[in-house]
Amino acid sequence: MPPSTDTAMHILDTGLAQEIVARTMRIIPFNVNVMDAHGVILASGNAARVGELHAGALLALAKKLTTEIDAAAAQKLHGAQPGINLPLCVGGEICGAVGLSGAPDAVRQFGELVRLSAEMILEQAALTQTLQSHSRYREAFVLNLIRYEPGARAELEGWAQRLGIDIERMQLVFLVELQGVPAAVDHAPSAVQVLQMRLLARRDDALTATVGPTELVLLEAWEPSRKGLETPPQRRLDALAQLLREECTLPFTLSMGIALPGIDGAAISYGSARTASRLGRARHPQQQVFSYYEMALPVLLSGLDSGWQAHQLRMPIARLAHDKSRAMLRATLSAWFEQNENSAATAKALGIHRNTLDYRLRRIGELTGLDLGASEDKLLLYVSSLLSPTLSSTLNATVSPDDLPA
Repeated sequence: MPPSTDTAMHILDTGLAQEIVARTMRIIPFNVNVMDAHGVILASGNAARVGELHAGALLALAKKLTTEIDAAAAQKLHGAQPGINLPLCVGGEICGAVGLSGAPDAVRQFGELVRLSAEMILEQAALTQTLQSHSRYREAFVLNLIRYEPGARAELEGWAQRLGIDIERMQLVFLVELQGVPAAVDHAPSAVQVLQMRLLARRDDALTATVGPTELVLLEAWEPSRKGLETPPQRRLDALAQLLREECTLPFTLSMGIALPGIDGAAISYGSARTASRLGRARHPQQQVFSYYEMALPVLLSGLDSGWQAHQLRMPIARLAHDKSRAMLRATLSAWFEQNENSAATAKALGIHRNTLDYRLRRIGELTGLDLGASEDKLLLYVSSLLSPTLSSTLNATVSPDDLPA
């Protein structure tokens, strides 16, 4: 990836000029000057000369050739000193010049060495600058993709083509959320930016973006197995979780969204990852990694948060909230569903007798008005529990006396 012409023309600054002077003067016994494209001295072993116009550099830049100035020629040029001056090129474009002070016969042997060293420093800086610019471009693309708006489709397709990304493949978003983030220090990268840089150092082709002071997203394309889409990309999640444990110094959670094709697939995947994270952390606060595929139904139902249908779906759990044993009954119901409605396993998990469990389940049936032996009623009760994850939410639900069982 060669530096662009614009990058080459502006890459040489005071900092790089000082670096060139410091490095080269450690290995040669002569003063070194570095000038910009206008012949102004940016750095010199003789600090008093910084800011001066260098006559020898002007000649080298005008001719685009190495220029030597002996003692006789120096007397004819205002402010000139004997030496040799060489133009500096980056990406085929002249960006400045380097000069060695001294009799041409003495310094000539070092000229090409100094120029080579200077150009290597400049090319590395130009490459770094280009890569950083490319990285910012890729990050902007990811941010626009996860915030997809139909009106931006053509622009995003153009971005994807320039970046060499097949946007029609399955798009898979991972969301990393940091906890315990320290206060930001002025002019210093934030914790999430540090993590982003570490991940890019390990996976330089990754598409990443910071979406807040504590959140980082990674976008990946995913090829499903030949068996079809029913196999979730669990290996990707496990591999990324391990990488984060190696590179992240703060507590974090990692959530994976649904994999979907097309230009709008990433936005949906991002939304599902956020929902999986929210629901997962509420249900399992000690867990670190969450996946849409492990809680697809709760994520899909999370959109039912308003309207009369949502009110009716929450009603069974809301009825439990008015019983004095509501906390015990709700815990029993949660354990029963977690044990796949296996009574023996539920009683063991709760540490109660099987008869006690049967009594509690009968009480739940009486309060909700549902038959826990009927598949449809069990499904309704399960959905109700998913939409009412906390007891406080059920206590705050609006329930009229007519809604409650007699």
